[in-house]
Amino acid sequence: MLSEPNYAGNIIVILANLPDFLRTPILKKRMLEFFEMTEPDKKELINNALEAAPAIPFLNFSKLFKTWLEILTTLPEDQRVGLFLAYLNEICENPQKLIAFYLDGILEIFLSLDKEKQEIISQSVKKIINSFDVEKKRKLLVIIPDNAQKHLKF
Repeated sequence: MLSEPNYAGNIIVILANLPDFLRTPILKKRMLEFFEMTEPDKKELINNALEAAPAIPFLNFSKLFKTWLEILTTLPEDQRVGLFLAYLNEICENPQKLIAFYLDGILEIFLSLDKEKQEIISQSVKKIINSFDVEKKRKLLVIIPDNAQKHLKF
């Protein structure tokens, strides 16, 4: 397991500082490795990512997050849903982790994608959230800002 030190966090910081032509292929490779990991390692990686990301200057984070979203739109739906589901489950278990994020900025990054990519991501996120039980769905929707819910059409 990736517990000490925060390898995922270190990788995120490095990726955030890379130029686009290097960041995209490296990030895609790392994202595909996620699906080969054990469940405890996936959980640890997500926890580390959620802890490291808010510490990255937002300009660098925004480039990294946009690249992550763009790569997600190229993955098969089952992988895209699997990755989003893993993050959403962790956020539901630990909603305080989302508080450190600049959520309006994250929404702006999402809105900077072309409409087709926005729709791909929206459909995957809606599919996951609609599959949650009432309590888990309520918990998640409480922490998602209203303007983001509007764009996801909840």
